[in-house]
Amino acid sequence: MNKPLTIRSPIFLQGVALCLPRWRAASLRGKGLAGKFSLGYVGKLMSANNSKLVLASRSPRRVDLLKEIHPQFEVAPSSIEEVLDIGYRPEENARNIARAKAESIAPHFPDCWVIGADTLVSLDDEIFQKPQDEKDAERILKRLSGREHMVVTGICVVGPQKTLDKGVISKVKIKPLTENEIKDYIATGEPMDKAGAYAIQGKGSFMVRSFSGSKTNIIGLPLDELQILLKKTRYPLAGKAKEVT
Repeated sequence: MNKPLTIRSPIFLQGVALCLPRWRAASLRGKGLAGKFSLGYVGKLMSANNSKLVLASRSPRRVDLLKEIHPQFEVAPSSIEEVLDIGYRPEENARNIARAKAESIAPHFPDCWVIGADTLVSLDDEIFQKPQDEKDAERILKRLSGREHMVVTGICVVGPQKTLDKGVISKVKIKPLTENEIKDYIATGEPMDKAGAYAIQGKGSFMVRSFSGSKTNIIGLPLDELQILLKKTRYPLAGKAKEVT
């Protein structure tokens, strides 16, 4: 069972912003820090919460990917409605939604770096998000069958002084799918929370004939491009990130 997610707010201890639950932050501010806590306790809090990095997503795939380069971060999911603008290209839609997610969470973390992301699948000027139901998943997979489509992930980093976003594009070619393959795959439940109704890193890998571009982008969080945005927004631990394998 997943642990409950808690929206956290920063508090400053000896000049370091820590991401703590709101009730704890308010409690510490109300009591005053001087003389109330031992330096050992303060140091323990600082070492446990000093990454100052926040992921505005509840996606387990994005959580796992971010752990590959920055093991320590907070998770504070955005609850904005993901609305597409038909007047915009897929890349612009993905970037706008990613920015909206990050900006909706950033006020709770004024001294932290907040990451937003959104992934879309596009084919013949049609944009596919997560399927609404099994019938919609079947429709999407039939459209993708035997074709090459585009996967676009928009990423945004809201830092204390600068906000940057970027759209990253990869291409995926799906093999021709039979009716039974589509129905059997939908029965696994995997397509229902995935843009484009499949997961390249999961059971859906059987249908992928080839792909070009970033695989982490297809999964939902392009790590190389994210590290560039973190560096450009002056995230202090950007140079200490693990290499993407």
